[in-house]
Amino acid sequence: MTKIVVIGAGSVVFGSNMLRDLFTARQELWGSTVSLVDVDDAALRLMSALAERLNEAAGRPFTFQATGDRCAALPGAQFVIISVAMNRYQLWQLDHQIPLRHGAKQVQGENGGPGGLFHAMRNIPLILNICRDIERLCPDAQVLNFTNPEGRLCLAATRYTGLRFIGLCHGIDMARIAIGCALDLPVEEIDPSAAGLNHFTWILQLRCKSTGEDLYPAFRRAVVEKDLREYPTDVEPWENTGGASVHFHGITLSRYLMETFGYWPSPTDDHVAEYLSYGWEYCGVGGYDFAWGQRRTERCFRRLVSWVNGELPIDGLLQHPSGERAVPIITGMLGNKHQHELSVNVPNHGCIANLPDWAVVEIPATVDASGVHGLPIGPLPEPIAAMCRTQVSIIDRVTEAGVHGDRTAALQALLLDPVITSARQAEAILNDMFEVEKEYLPQFSS
Repeated sequence: MTKIVVIGAGSVVFGSNMLRDLFTARQELWGSTVSLVDVDDAALRLMSALAERLNEAAGRPFTFQATGDRCAALPGAQFVIISVAMNRYQLWQLDHQIPLRHGAKQVQGENGGPGGLFHAMRNIPLILNICRDIERLCPDAQVLNFTNPEGRLCLAATRYTGLRFIGLCHGIDMARIAIGCALDLPVEEIDPSAAGLNHFTWILQLRCKSTGEDLYPAFRRAVVEKDLREYPTDVEPWENTGGASVHFHGITLSRYLMETFGYWPSPTDDHVAEYLSYGWEYCGVGGYDFAWGQRRTERCFRRLVSWVNGELPIDGLLQHPSGERAVPIITGMLGNKHQHELSVNVPNHGCIANLPDWAVVEIPATVDASGVHGLPIGPLPEPIAAMCRTQVSIIDRVTEAGVHGDRTAALQALLLDPVITSARQAEAILNDMFEVEKEYLPQFSS
């Protein structure tokens, strides 16, 4: 009997994706108990109603529980899946806008630059509090995290707890979609081997899944020859939405980096640009498309309500997985499958030879009954390793600032960051951001 706890299950995208994946894997998980946890009672009730509707249609393979108290759900759990956030879009907009007012040309303000610093410092206590409950109530559980910024939260969890904690991101699939579009190949045929840091990963090998052919020469030609200024990276193939679920990103920065450093970065221009002083030259400083994000959330909510009310069929939820990897990793562990995963965030432990052992890296892995194991990559090409080492040093400072409420460490993180151009700028950003977001940063109040 397997027990799976999903924390943050009320999210209209994350929660429904986890249910989709559980039910498409139901033959391997039959008889499992799934605890849905969320502090938003209305969202939890809605997701729980969808779970029960799916369970009835599938022959009741699961026992579902729903609670706002994670400590009631955690005892006996073998797997804990986490995706949590506080006022996600409202605070993200502050993370982006305030540094811009001080001249910091950050592109997204999510995972790198000053925005990424404050995003991490808000979420580190949230994640560590969850981890401490897991340590107390189900210390042997495998924890699978989707909350951003992945590298920073994973370092906090692996440095300050004894949990088996990994981070998951679908960025590699965004890159596969772009490469497939360039080569006119199905995504399933794109077989990359990539390594680096979350949202700053480098595709070192690129092969055709069915033939083993090296696709890099053809891909390099296609990127030059085709009009690929934009490509879809957010595609939900099970939906017939007339393109409403497709989001486009540019590739001019990625093309420049491949021409200059020899390898394609993952996942997209706007994510990679967060870590580079010149990223704004290719991506601008307009930030995340919050209007698109809001439309997508509203569309997903309407769809969720329609599933629950029976206005939309739920067959697709029972047949088509989301593409996220938490549930496949769970079934891989339970079945001791020794399966290959393209991308996980785990402590390095020598897998990338020229990055520190303690650094959290994004690398391929194997999954068996004992857990998730990063695969040795060898050294990254040195110029790429140098860029990654800068970010590793920043991540260390961000993590210490977020864990201990250390303002000096936060300033050090900014002064190391390529996005910051002066000490006065860094100080001004810190002062304004701490003032505006102080209620979300309790570790700095003492």
